[in-house]
Amino acid sequence: MYFTQFLLSVCRIVLPFWLIVINVFAVYQTVRDKSLSRTAKDSPQYWRIPEAQLLLIAALGGSVSMYATMKLIHHKTRHPQFMIGIPVIMLVQAAWAGLLLWLRYC
Repeated sequence: MYFTQFLLSVCRIVLPFWLIVINVFAVYQTVRDKSLSRTAKDSPQYWRIPEAQLLLIAALGGSVSMYATMKLIHHKTRHPQFMIGIPVIMLVQAAWAGLLLWLRYC
């Protein structure tokens, strides 16, 4: 009983806050990587965000906003790991959310 109440509180209070924060961060990192891609490669300021880090941000809940931002600013749209991988992540997240709703945890 206490575990179920804990899951409900996490689902209803913490999860929406987390999704807002991670989606804003996903947009920021995507735009930042796009702007860093335009700096000269021999510049000391040249440091790109690793692709694994971008995919991790998407997997942690920022997939929808990252995908929309990538399409909007035309960043990484030629990379199959992003144009296929992020929609797959979105499907997995949607299935997970559907399972939680079906089990009435949220």
